[in-house]
Amino acid sequence: MQLRKNILAGKSNFKFIILVCFFYFSFTINSYSKSNLEGSFVNLKVLDKISSKNTLITLKNGELKQFNDLSIKSLKCKNSEFDDNPEITAYLQVKDLNEKNKNEVFVFNGWIFSSSPSITPFDHPVYDIWLVSCF
Repeated sequence: MQLRKNILAGKSNFKFIILVCFFYFSFTINSYSKSNLEGSFVNLKVLDKISSKNTLITLKNGELKQFNDLSIKSLKCKNSEFDDNPEITAYLQVKDLNEKNKNEVFVFNGWIFSSSPSITPFDHPVYDIWLVSCF
C-alpha cells in the first residue's frame, strides 16, 4: 500500500512540474514578443518643400530634436504584430519655432501611421514628415 501511494505522488508531482514549465515558457514567449513590438527609436523622413531635399532623422523616444525651424519629439513607437502587412505607428509632437507669437502650441500632436499618413496629416507650409521605421 505504501509503494502505491509513492507512485501516485510521483505522477502528480511530474504533472505539476510540466504545468509550471508550460506557464513559464508561455509567459516568457509572450513578454518577448511584446517587447519586440515597441521600439525605442524612430526614423523620420523630413521633406523640405522649398528645396526638395529629404533628410532622415533618427529620434530616441522622449528626445527633443530641432530640425531647421521645427522641434520634433517622439514619445512612443510601435510595430504591428502582422508580418504580411506591417504597420508602424508613432506618437509625435512637432512645434514650429518660427512662429511670431511663440505660444508653445504644437503644429502636430498625435499618432502618425507609416502606411497611410493621410489619416492624421501633418500640415505645414514648408515641411512634410513621414514615418519610416521603429526599432
